[in-house]
Amino acid sequence: MRISEASRASGVSARSLRYYEDEGLIVPGRCGNGYRDYCRSTIDRVRVIRSLLESGLPVRLIRDVLPHLAAEPDMGAVGAEFLREVQRYRDRLAARIASLSDQQAALDSYLRDARRADR
Repeated sequence: MRISEASRASGVSARSLRYYEDEGLIVPGRCGNGYRDYCRSTIDRVRVIRSLLESGLPVRLIRDVLPHLAAEPDMGAVGAEFLREVQRYRDRLAARIASLSDQQAALDSYLRDARRADR
Protein backbone atom coordinates (compact mmCIF):
# COMPACT_ATOMS: atom_id res chain seq x y z
CA MET A 1 0.00 0.00 0.00
CA ARG A 2 1.11 3.56 -0.61
CA ILE A 3 2.03 6.00 2.13
CA SER A 4 -1.42 7.62 2.31
CA GLU A 5 -3.07 4.22 2.73
CA ALA A 6 -0.43 3.18 5.27
CA SER A 7 -1.07 6.39 7.18
CA ARG A 8 -4.79 5.64 7.40
CA ALA A 9 -4.21 1.97 8.28
CA SER A 10 -1.69 2.71 11.03
CA GLY A 11 -3.18 5.92 12.41
CA VAL A 12 0.19 7.64 11.95
CA SER A 13 0.81 10.63 9.69
CA ALA A 14 2.72 10.24 6.43
CA ARG A 15 5.32 12.57 7.88
CA SER A 16 5.80 10.23 10.85
CA LEU A 17 6.15 7.26 8.51
CA ARG A 18 8.91 9.07 6.64
CA TYR A 19 10.57 9.96 9.97
CA TYR A 20 10.45 6.33 11.14
CA GLU A 21 12.08 5.35 7.85
CA ASP A 22 14.76 8.05 8.20
CA GLU A 23 15.50 6.77 11.73
CA GLY A 24 15.83 3.18 10.50
CA LEU A 25 12.79 1.97 12.42
CA ILE A 26 10.98 0.73 9.31
CA VAL A 27 12.06 -0.19 5.81
CA PRO A 28 9.17 -0.02 3.37
CA GLY A 29 9.50 -1.65 0.00
CA ARG A 30 9.68 0.38 -3.18
CA CYS A 31 7.57 0.14 -6.30
CA GLY A 32 9.12 0.37 -9.76
CA ASN A 33 8.26 4.08 -9.87
CA GLY A 34 10.07 4.70 -6.56
CA TYR A 35 6.93 5.05 -4.44
CA ARG A 36 7.04 3.52 -0.98
CA ASP A 37 5.15 0.26 -0.61
CA TYR A 38 4.01 -0.66 2.91
CA CYS A 39 3.07 -4.25 3.72
CA ARG A 40 0.91 -5.42 6.62
CA SER A 41 3.93 -6.37 8.75
CA THR A 42 5.33 -2.83 8.39
CA ILE A 43 1.99 -1.39 9.51
CA ASP A 44 2.06 -3.71 12.54
CA ARG A 45 5.60 -2.55 13.31
CA VAL A 46 4.48 1.10 13.05
CA ARG A 47 1.80 0.40 15.65
CA VAL A 48 4.41 -1.08 18.00
CA ILE A 49 6.67 1.97 17.44
CA ARG A 50 3.78 4.32 18.16
CA SER A 51 2.93 2.45 21.35
CA LEU A 52 6.54 2.60 22.55
CA LEU A 53 6.78 6.31 21.72
CA GLU A 54 3.54 6.98 23.60
CA SER A 55 4.99 5.20 26.63
CA GLY A 56 7.76 7.80 26.63
CA LEU A 57 10.69 5.83 25.24
CA PRO A 58 13.10 7.77 23.06
CA VAL A 59 13.72 6.67 19.47
CA ARG A 60 17.25 5.45 20.28
CA LEU A 61 15.87 2.90 22.77
CA ILE A 62 13.07 1.89 20.44
CA ARG A 63 15.63 1.27 17.70
CA ASP A 64 17.47 -1.07 20.08
CA VAL A 65 14.42 -3.06 21.14
CA LEU A 66 12.63 -3.47 17.82
CA PRO A 67 14.75 -6.38 16.61
CA HIS A 68 13.74 -8.28 19.78
CA LEU A 69 10.02 -7.77 19.38
CA ALA A 70 7.78 -9.86 17.19
CA ALA A 71 4.76 -8.42 15.40
CA GLU A 72 2.92 -8.69 18.71
CA PRO A 73 4.93 -6.95 21.46
CA ASP A 74 6.29 -9.46 23.95
CA MET A 75 8.29 -7.58 26.53
CA GLY A 76 9.67 -10.90 27.81
CA ALA A 77 11.70 -11.10 24.59
CA VAL A 78 13.83 -8.06 25.40
CA GLY A 79 17.20 -8.33 27.08
CA ALA A 80 18.15 -7.41 30.61
CA GLU A 81 20.42 -4.61 29.37
CA PHE A 82 17.51 -2.99 27.55
CA LEU A 83 15.41 -3.14 30.70
CA ARG A 84 18.25 -1.56 32.69
CA GLU A 85 18.47 1.21 30.10
CA VAL A 86 14.72 1.82 30.31
CA GLN A 87 15.01 1.94 34.13
CA ARG A 88 17.84 4.50 33.87
CA TYR A 89 15.75 6.58 31.47
CA ARG A 90 12.79 6.40 33.85
CA ASP A 91 15.01 7.42 36.79
CA ARG A 92 16.34 10.44 34.87
CA LEU A 93 12.76 11.37 34.00
CA ALA A 94 11.72 11.10 37.68
CA ALA A 95 14.63 13.35 38.68
CA ARG A 96 13.59 15.95 36.11
CA ILE A 97 9.99 15.81 37.38
CA ALA A 98 11.18 16.30 40.96
CA SER A 99 13.30 19.26 39.92
CA LEU A 100 10.38 20.84 38.06
CA SER A 101 8.11 20.25 41.05
CA ASP A 102 10.64 22.04 43.28
CA GLN A 103 10.75 24.95 40.85
CA GLN A 104 6.96 25.08 40.74
CA ALA A 105 6.78 25.12 44.55
CA ALA A 106 9.34 27.95 44.67
CA LEU A 107 7.30 29.98 42.15
CA ASP A 108 4.09 29.32 44.10
CA SER A 109 5.78 30.57 47.27
CA TYR A 110 7.08 33.66 45.49
CA LEU A 111 3.62 34.45 44.08
CA ARG A 112 1.98 34.03 47.51
CA ASP A 113 4.52 36.36 49.12
CA ALA A 114 4.21 38.90 46.30
CA ARG A 115 0.41 38.94 46.54
CA ARG A 116 0.55 39.44 50.31
CA ALA A 117 2.92 42.35 49.86
CA ASP A 118 0.50 43.94 47.36
CA ARG A 119 -2.30 44.11 49.89
